[in-house]
Amino acid sequence: MSKLTLKLAEFTASMKYEHVPEEARAAAKRFLFDSVGCALGGLKQEDPAIYRKVLAFLGGNAHATIIGTAEKASLVQAALVNSLLIRVMDYNDIYWMQDPSHPSDIIPAALSVGEYMKKSGAEILTAILIAYEIEMRLCEFAVPGVRERGWHHATLTQFASPFAAGKLLGLDPQQLVNAAGISGSCHGTTGSVTAGKLTMMKNTVDPLAVAAGVEAALLAKEGYTGPEHALDGKEGLMHCLGKGWDESKLVDDLGSTFRITRCGMKAHPTEALTHAPITATLDIIRQNKLRPDDIASVTVKTIARAADILSDPSKFDPQSKETADHSLPYCLAAACARGKVTPEEFTEESIHDPAIRRFLARIKVTADPAYEALFPAKQPNHVLIVTTSGSSFQTYVEYPKGHPTLPMDRNELVTKFASLAAPELSRAQVEGIYDVIERFDTLGSMQPFFEAVRIR
Repeated sequence: MSKLTLKLAEFTASMKYEHVPEEARAAAKRFLFDSVGCALGGLKQEDPAIYRKVLAFLGGNAHATIIGTAEKASLVQAALVNSLLIRVMDYNDIYWMQDPSHPSDIIPAALSVGEYMKKSGAEILTAILIAYEIEMRLCEFAVPGVRERGWHHATLTQFASPFAAGKLLGLDPQQLVNAAGISGSCHGTTGSVTAGKLTMMKNTVDPLAVAAGVEAALLAKEGYTGPEHALDGKEGLMHCLGKGWDESKLVDDLGSTFRITRCGMKAHPTEALTHAPITATLDIIRQNKLRPDDIASVTVKTIARAADILSDPSKFDPQSKETADHSLPYCLAAACARGKVTPEEFTEESIHDPAIRRFLARIKVTADPAYEALFPAKQPNHVLIVTTSGSSFQTYVEYPKGHPTLPMDRNELVTKFASLAAPELSRAQVEGIYDVIERFDTLGSMQPFFEAVRIR
């Protein structure tokens, strides 16, 4: 049997909420709150609307609630749609070590199964903590990361999601190993979904891997078997993706520390590596009271992958939200034109607004090898703005707002949530949701939670 998968399974099966330190419990609640806000904003987006239409056509048992609605779907469908709602705006959490990921994508696996199984808030938070722990360790596991090998991080999520679902289904270690093998057999995802011109699949592949994990856990519960060596055996993930794996990152000290406290949040609805240069650009604009007509050029020095992935030719002419929110030139153009980078800057109208697009040609992005050496421990970026009068302003930042070293406070979290839930929910209602989630581990069922977040 795979020693790696078995260790993850044994950790999952033995994990109890009382084992978790308060800092990690509080972080789980903060990420749940942030994720629900992202999901409510996601209800207004085109991608989930299409998916919900197709799933309604396919039909299925009404097992679990779609966040923000009175609708129910099967466990697998609810996990998929809720994950897509959280992910679609690219506004949910981010962890980036050797690989990037958005661990909150897996929260719906715990919510859907937990609701159906009538689990308590504490039990569901336990499954969320397991999801974060395994997903984040997987991000540290490959050296270099799977993204650098041409694969998307959904390739990792297919292994993490079965453990979150399986915990709430009461799977034993052997069943959890089978669930990981089942899911890990069928959802390897190529990096093409985030390369060049982006499509709706950019935000959909991780939800598909989450749904696969729920389905795999259900199959394993009924006795279905999967390869025990899907991670580290013959022709498993490690074999197929080549050399360079640090197994200690995946399994050492499981349960003694909790990675969730190292995960970051997003202050902008954009790809994670855009955040530090956005932070730097907005700092210069605000501190020097620059108006759009004052800005002649913006030059960014950043890490190699940001210059490559986020500033290739397609990113200087984005035609869709998916490309725009992964375009460093567009994000900085929006910052120059409007002094902000919010969901409003990624509407169809905004993406084609001449007032923003005129800045695209004024953005220059270069890679600095010295900066690359500091990543991922730091996210170094240098931004230089030259004005039409010939003045220049520059700044250097290493961490964006929302990074664990520069966390968002309660007011910032509530403000972000309120902007996503407006106009359907008032600030007072959002504060009420925050309070419900603050006491999530005291809830005996999910009914108060789903009622609190429902948009009526």
